[in-house]
Amino acid sequence: MPIVDIEVVAGECGASMPDKRRLQQLTDDLGDVFHSEPANTWVRLRSLDETAYAENRSAGPAAVLPVFVNVLKAQLPNASTMRREMAEIAEAVARSLERPVENVHVVYAPGASGRIGFGGVLTE
Repeated sequence: MPIVDIEVVAGECGASMPDKRRLQQLTDDLGDVFHSEPANTWVRLRSLDETAYAENRSAGPAAVLPVFVNVLKAQLPNASTMRREMAEIAEAVARSLERPVENVHVVYAPGASGRIGFGGVLTE
């Protein structure tokens, strides 16, 4: 059930948002990272205008704008699996969005089991 929210800081120096075909390929790639069954990895993609993004003590606009990836899973993986997944997520997102991998930042939310419901039904 991984739910992946991707927020792309977009601007003149950023790549364009992917079309539906590229987004589907990215979603398939992320499903492979998580070893999830078909239709069990969901991706929501949003764009954030660079005028709504800033970095502290920065002298000006960034050469390459970042991408923030938030991952929600039923259970957090162990540290070894999380390291592997984070690296593979960053690589897949960077490739799809044509951004350097070092500008893709991945955050895992606490495990969702017992606090998320699908179709209004609590998962446990």
